[in-house]
Amino acid sequence: MKTSPDSRSHVRLYALIAAALVLALLAGVGVYGLLAGPTRQPSSPPSASPAPGPSASASPSPTVARPPAVKGSRDPDVFARNLATSLFTWDTASGLFPLDYSASILAVGDPTGMEQAGLASDVAAYLPSREQWVELRKHATRQSLTITRSYVPEAWHEAVRQAQPGQIPSGATAVTIHGTRHRNGEWNGRPVGEDFAVSFTVFLACPTGGSCHALRLSQLDNPLK
Repeated sequence: MKTSPDSRSHVRLYALIAAALVLALLAGVGVYGLLAGPTRQPSSPPSASPAPGPSASASPSPTVARPPAVKGSRDPDVFARNLATSLFTWDTASGLFPLDYSASILAVGDPTGMEQAGLASDVAAYLPSREQWVELRKHATRQSLTITRSYVPEAWHEAVRQAQPGQIPSGATAVTIHGTRHRNGEWNGRPVGEDFAVSFTVFLACPTGGSCHALRLSQLDNPLK
């Protein structure tokens, strides 16, 4: 089956980002282990039987919990900020898992489906793995984002100038986000937290008369400038 010119162009456009995803995944273990404490002795594991009170009150939570939805907008900067906020906002005590949170991002992805597989891979690199999530849940870990700056990077303008006709999707642009990621939780009954500076680029397209949609994400902390 032949690959369409548009598909090949998009692959070239995002090749650098895709190549960096492996490094992001390998770095994930260190990034998401910041709230972990000393390894517990296997001889004294926590009780597997939950107390009747917490069990009864927690059971409805997974039913009603929903990940933060991305608010639509025709403004590229506003949409990119909304997406970034949803991407970085999660709570391991919500009863949800990483796939639930990634679904809210994919819901505003490329409606043609051309970039959905790549976007799914990008989002996965920003979230803890299921195994990491289970460990973070033991410490009631949650995360949020404060955005400090957003702009269309000069590198994108240069890419547009050099692109061949039809190489870049109609209405496409890029917005680089800078902000602070806040991660909080508990360790031995005490609140703990860390703040991290983060930066990344959201590739998106804003069709005439409709809300923008996400195309791809850059590697975390390796944005277009």
